[in-house]
Amino acid sequence: MSFRLRIKYFLIHRLNYTNKTAGALISSGKLTVNGKVISENVVLQDEDELKLGDDLLKPKAVYQYYALHKPRGIESTFNKEITDNLSTVFPFNGEFIVAGRLDKASEGLLLISNDGKWVHSITRPEFRKEKEYIVEVDKEITDEFILKMEAGVDIGICVTEPCSAEKLEAKTFRIILTEGKNKQIRRMCKTLRFSVVSLKRVRIDKFHISDIKPLDYVKIVI
Repeated sequence: MSFRLRIKYFLIHRLNYTNKTAGALISSGKLTVNGKVISENVVLQDEDELKLGDDLLKPKAVYQYYALHKPRGIESTFNKEITDNLSTVFPFNGEFIVAGRLDKASEGLLLISNDGKWVHSITRPEFRKEKEYIVEVDKEITDEFILKMEAGVDIGICVTEPCSAEKLEAKTFRIILTEGKNKQIRRMCKTLRFSVVSLKRVRIDKFHISDIKPLDYVKIVI
């Protein structure tokens, strides 16, 4: 969860100070943000440390970044009310967020972090981060299929954006997207009368699945 809130709001809603007390603290010169005395209702960032004298009111956020190989059968969520959620394979505490979901029937690379700003930069469509997939379908791939995938396919909810696709084997192709509609590749294939047998994401932006095995995860440096 992001703290990007003004200090007065944080004091009132997170630490239960009254409006009057919070205002008095801000103007008292007793509050410091990252060691610097503040006397105005400034914005408090995730990475800021807030103190009242020597008392720590909010520590600096410690961000963590992981790459996980999600196997088939696992949902891309930490919602514990959902069966087979990520907490069964990623046993860390904290407010982690998934950057780039995969449907339950698909496998491959997920990026996971407690840095909401970074996750936003990976997932929002306006940043156009590439996602690369290896897909096996139920029949032999034709040149026409590849050309249509690249040009854009009407999947009902929209016409997909132009992308890059390449035939690798008789029934296997690579596709690189910069958008991420729900079950997009499966819908694209279905429109063209193909069915997906297996779908694996191998890259998000500069991060590759490399030799991470299903169920394994590693720390990454951004």
